[in-house]
Amino acid sequence: MKQNRLSQSLRVIFTGSVSVGLGLMAAYAEDAVQRVEVTGSSIKGVAAQSTSPITVIKTADLAKLGITTASEALSSISAVQTQITVASNVGGTGGVGAAADMRGLGSSHTLVLLNGRRMPTSPNDGAAVDLNIIPLDALDRIEVLKDGASAIYGADAVAGVINFITKRSYQGLVGSVEGSDPTHSGGGSSTHFNITGGHGDLDSDGYNLFGVVDFQQQQPLSAVDRSFTSQGGIRPDLGLDSTSGNSFPANVTSAKDDIYGNPFGASCKPPFSNPAGNGTCRYNYPALANIVPQSKQFSFLGKGTLKLDENNKLGVEYIHAQSEFGNTSAADIAPAGTTIYGTSKYYPGNGITPGIDGVTGQPLSLNFRTVDAGSRQDESYNVADRLLFTADGTQFGWDYDGGIALNRSTAKSRVVAGYLNSDLIQQAVENGTLNPFGPQAAGDPDVYAASGLKGTFINAKSTSVGADFKISREIFQLPAGGVGFALGTSYRHEKMSFDYNRDITAVSNGLALQDANGREGSRDISAVFTELHVPILKTLEAQFAVRYDRYSDVGGSTNPKVSFRWEPMKEVMFRTSYSTGFRAPSLYELHSENTRGLTAGKYSDPVLCPGGVVAPNGVASRDCKQQLYQLTGGNTDLKPETSRSYGFGTVIQPVKDVTVSIDYFNVLLKHQVDTLSEADIFNDYEKYSGLYVRNPDGSLNYVTNTNFNLGNSRTSGVDFSFDWRLPETPVGRFNLSLDGTLVQSYKYQTEENGPYEQRAGVYAGTNPISRWRHTAGLNWKNGDWSAVLQQTFQTGYKDQNLTGTDGADDRSVGSYMRYNLSGTYSGFKNATLTLGVKNLFNKNPPATNQQDQLQVGYDPRYTDPLGRVIFLRGTYKFM
Repeated sequence: MKQNRLSQSLRVIFTGSVSVGLGLMAAYAEDAVQRVEVTGSSIKGVAAQSTSPITVIKTADLAKLGITTASEALSSISAVQTQITVASNVGGTGGVGAAADMRGLGSSHTLVLLNGRRMPTSPNDGAAVDLNIIPLDALDRIEVLKDGASAIYGADAVAGVINFITKRSYQGLVGSVEGSDPTHSGGGSSTHFNITGGHGDLDSDGYNLFGVVDFQQQQPLSAVDRSFTSQGGIRPDLGLDSTSGNSFPANVTSAKDDIYGNPFGASCKPPFSNPAGNGTCRYNYPALANIVPQSKQFSFLGKGTLKLDENNKLGVEYIHAQSEFGNTSAADIAPAGTTIYGTSKYYPGNGITPGIDGVTGQPLSLNFRTVDAGSRQDESYNVADRLLFTADGTQFGWDYDGGIALNRSTAKSRVVAGYLNSDLIQQAVENGTLNPFGPQAAGDPDVYAASGLKGTFINAKSTSVGADFKISREIFQLPAGGVGFALGTSYRHEKMSFDYNRDITAVSNGLALQDANGREGSRDISAVFTELHVPILKTLEAQFAVRYDRYSDVGGSTNPKVSFRWEPMKEVMFRTSYSTGFRAPSLYELHSENTRGLTAGKYSDPVLCPGGVVAPNGVASRDCKQQLYQLTGGNTDLKPETSRSYGFGTVIQPVKDVTVSIDYFNVLLKHQVDTLSEADIFNDYEKYSGLYVRNPDGSLNYVTNTNFNLGNSRTSGVDFSFDWRLPETPVGRFNLSLDGTLVQSYKYQTEENGPYEQRAGVYAGTNPISRWRHTAGLNWKNGDWSAVLQQTFQTGYKDQNLTGTDGADDRSVGSYMRYNLSGTYSGFKNATLTLGVKNLFNKNPPATNQQDQLQVGYDPRYTDPLGRVIFLRGTYKFM
């Protein structure tokens, strides 16, 4: 097939020879044209024929930047607006690990594939894939399709597709080791080990076996070890006071006697319990947390391929991954309703504890934390397995591809220290054997040791068994070329379950799972799909696809896609596409346990403490500026989401070795499944009063914030990429690249048929959307030496709480820009050495007063708290 200059350039981009946005390029225009299956199509063909925008990252280049995880690799793609990272697990139990979120629509709307097939989903989410599963050294490339593809792949492919593609085969044995360390004092260092080995030549021996073993370890980083988090929740510069009225020493109240105070209110117990200025103490719990948790990750990928003949192969692929995350957070909270009586020797005024005006022996309610029991520590263990059997080739003039996949994910969470039996704590206070204001008296029992909880409290599991098969070929010829046709079907059975250890959850106030009894759900999913690739003219071709999916629990949907590619001249190509999508709520979104836990932020009851001022029947230490309770979890009344997306763009090659692409995108997501923003619920009582559940005395029990169908989200913008491979110079070869995304608009509804609110450039709902993000790179190579300079940038936005320190409603979060620099030498025999610096200029995250994440003062979803990090990587080929 004869190709012009632009087609050759596109083939370079689409087959993965360019790391767009990383500044790393290797041109292979001289390679023989091969028929391959490109992400976004079921028909094999020349990759240049793609009608959709695809960014490809060559994983061999990632090592030069010290990138060792899939999550970190995807952070360089501008269309990936936000990410769930390991740091996002701080303060919670369980967690996904790491997940990608294209277009800011949520990780459940980004489909993650391995070699074109689905990965095990996290049981703690049900829709998102933990990116830590994937060992980068096993991959040849990562293809990112920035287009809706539900007609090709089914549900989840609303915002785009990320396809991790392993090496076709591998021979030899190579090992690598990498270490990184922040230049700041404190924690945060990491190590990475990898071994890759393979045997057999697929062409000459007829088989190949290879495997990759990967291990990574991240040391924790404490809030006190960074200047922007060392103040914890006390940030007057941000108008932020994220402290808790559950303090140590305990605050006391007697509503009927109008008593509200603390026997040590003038001094409290620095540095973490501080005087509030009204005779009470406030506990600075964010200062006690790790802002980056300790983590260990192990993964193995093995792949075997047997060549039956020149046209047919059998394959088997197994991936096993396990990760461990350790959380450290503030001391446990004593249960609500804990009361101290006048008979206790620790009662204020009885000799051990100073008295309080008005306290004369009446029962006193307590708000306190068990500080002397130490910080809470818990661990999460996630394990994922996928076993895949495949057969592909050509028979009777048809290309075929089939597979049987077995996926399983398990997640366990266990308490290690600091969590206490709330019933025993309450009994010990009430019978006078536990001091809620200070140290124990001689002769008292060690209540904290006797009430400590340890062991696994959650066992979650997600499984799926599925099969798929498709065929494709040219079915007839048109004057402009052959018409490609594909037909396929798939089936899978999904199941999830949650089991709780009631010996722990029923008595732990800190876990907030007292009412959790376990849940499970299952369903069957079947689909049939077809696709046509039609060359209308020599310069114009079209893709038509349609897919029908049927879910046994929520019904079915038919979704089409149509796209066109027009190349009127050798230097210019235009493309456009339109598609619809359908996403059924995940089993987790439908069936996860409803649990009552504390909010991440601090709020006031709008009835008992409106505007932060105590109302009649209100109690300041209970109702004002506190972490209040909310009910979260699944909702079996959820209905499916639907979507519509379209886009158009152009790729231009004005001169040789310069390629520019500009693509407009527009996505409408209907009936979006999500939770409400905590701030929205507490700041608009008139609208959300129906979500408030109160106790018989009128105090707040909790607000209902389970999964809802919230309404629609609309986002539109432009993706831009630029790649320039400069001419050879006496000092080597240079390459410049840029991958950027401009979000023109992102509007969403918090309720069906409600008004649209703007999120682009504004913190609204549960997160902001940066209007502009880009990754730019400069790559240099000269013989055995090479270097990369990378810049990442995102614009700022209006903060969650707009009021600044001067009282004006204009508080903004600054832009965030980092530089990474690395150099590689490959002149050693069988060895390569890379030395680099991430965040070269030690840029701190911009300050924000967001309260949706437990980290205070910055947002871990968009920034990195480690600061400047130096890394060294060595690779040695043994055979």
